[in-house]
Amino acid sequence: MADDLLAAKRAAARRGVERVRPGMRLALGTGSTAAEAVRALATRFPGVAFDCVSSSRATEELASALGLSVRAPREGDRFDLMLDGADEVTPALDLTKGGGGALLREKFLARLAREVVILVDPTKLVAHLGEKAPIPVEVVPFARTVLAGRFRDDGFEVHHRQAGDGRPYLTDNGNEILDLRPHRPIEHPAATAARLASYTGVVETGLFVGLATTVLVGHPDGSVEERERPVAPPP
Repeated sequence: MADDLLAAKRAAARRGVERVRPGMRLALGTGSTAAEAVRALATRFPGVAFDCVSSSRATEELASALGLSVRAPREGDRFDLMLDGADEVTPALDLTKGGGGALLREKFLARLAREVVILVDPTKLVAHLGEKAPIPVEVVPFARTVLAGRFRDDGFEVHHRQAGDGRPYLTDNGNEILDLRPHRPIEHPAATAARLASYTGVVETGLFVGLATTVLVGHPDGSVEERERPVAPPP
């Protein structure tokens, strides 16, 4: 099963990298499938210099080790393409993200990208967000206990994410993460995201609504299904 998932992730990553052209400005996501995209990028374009910004230290370290140059964001930044993964994807291409802890930087870069291509295996497909994965919420540590109580009052099961040593998991921004599990799948992700983000002390949520332009679903046999964002009918 693990080999099948890895093959599916690699298939999606390779297809995503086929969209890259020399000279593009690239935003690089975080997570196991995004890491496969970084590896595929280095393999497909050895020695080619890209203008890259990474959503996490982990991705930056991987890219640098593979010979890709990664810089910090600059004023006026815009990206031709972002390659990233997701924890859940709906038919409308709404996403749950942040299992790797980089939700704030991922959303920041996605909003600067002309095209956001999400790379997943079939296990990430859901009818509604919250079916399989928790919803990460990045919070200021000072406010975490109070916010956890408010999220429970809103009907979520709340888990404080821990690092491997048992201490609170810290994002690259120095914040903590509360993983929320809804009692039922989320019917209106935009409204849910707005409500969660309205609490003082919340830095960002892992609900990505209306940001993905394309989702590439890789399969163990190497085939890839392409899903484009549905076009809303005219009013």
